[in-house]
Amino acid sequence: MTLIEHLRELRSRLFKASLGVVAGMIVGLFFARPVQNFINDPYCDFKGDQICQFNVGSVVDPFMLQLKIGLYIGLLIASPIWLYQLWAFIAPGLHRHERKYTYVFTAVAVPLFALGAFLAFFVVTKSLVFFLGLSSGQYEINVDLTGYFNFVTGVMLLFGAAFEFPLALLMLNFVGLLSAKRMLSWWRTAIFAMFAFAAIVTPTPDPFGMTALALAMGILYFGAVGVAFLNDRRRARNEPDYSGLSDDEISPMDEVPEPVEAAEPIPPPEPVPAPRSVADRYDDTT
Repeated sequence: MTLIEHLRELRSRLFKASLGVVAGMIVGLFFARPVQNFINDPYCDFKGDQICQFNVGSVVDPFMLQLKIGLYIGLLIASPIWLYQLWAFIAPGLHRHERKYTYVFTAVAVPLFALGAFLAFFVVTKSLVFFLGLSSGQYEINVDLTGYFNFVTGVMLLFGAAFEFPLALLMLNFVGLLSAKRMLSWWRTAIFAMFAFAAIVTPTPDPFGMTALALAMGILYFGAVGVAFLNDRRRARNEPDYSGLSDDEISPMDEVPEPVEAAEPIPPPEPVPAPRSVADRYDDTT
């Protein structure tokens, strides 16, 4: 295919994916209210018998929030459609084994992201109730509606993305760019980076949420190292014995000189025959 044909195909794939997202968003608008109530539950449970009230900065904020929730739900509902369109555009350029790995990584990435989002919601639930309870007797707390939703969903997205980090390392291992021994040698740096990342993305300054995220990432990291060791061992069994040797080790040079025999004499060149005359080369007809 030419470049223009690729661009036309990309436009067609994006259009079909957009239609799927719009259809999913229409369906998601019917479930926007239950999803919003589920996210608001930690704050409303803290209020108890009181009315669960939020502050809004504009009259259109509740409506825009419903559209945003419907869009998020639509992306989840239409994920088979836009994922298929993405796969159909990329798959012709992949080898058979690369396609197999893509299926496996996609099947693992979705549960990992969902697990990270669940952990984030659990951390937000516990930390929110704790910090709201510290000042409940002195102040009347009313949380901004849009800000609260963005805060909770943002933390869930960050936790879900953090759970994909070990999977990215495994992808590098399966393509041969990163070995399991190299991954294991980085364990000190990796643990420090995990705790630093958890300290930045966790919404509260308490150590509980940070520790929960860092420990979960550490377990996934060492699990990825174990899978990488198994993959390296499988690759070593399938490769020949000399796969880890350099070119000089595979074909060593013999430094002992060998005697050179005298070359045979070159016969003198034969004389070039003189060209025939025109009368000899053509008859009367030609």
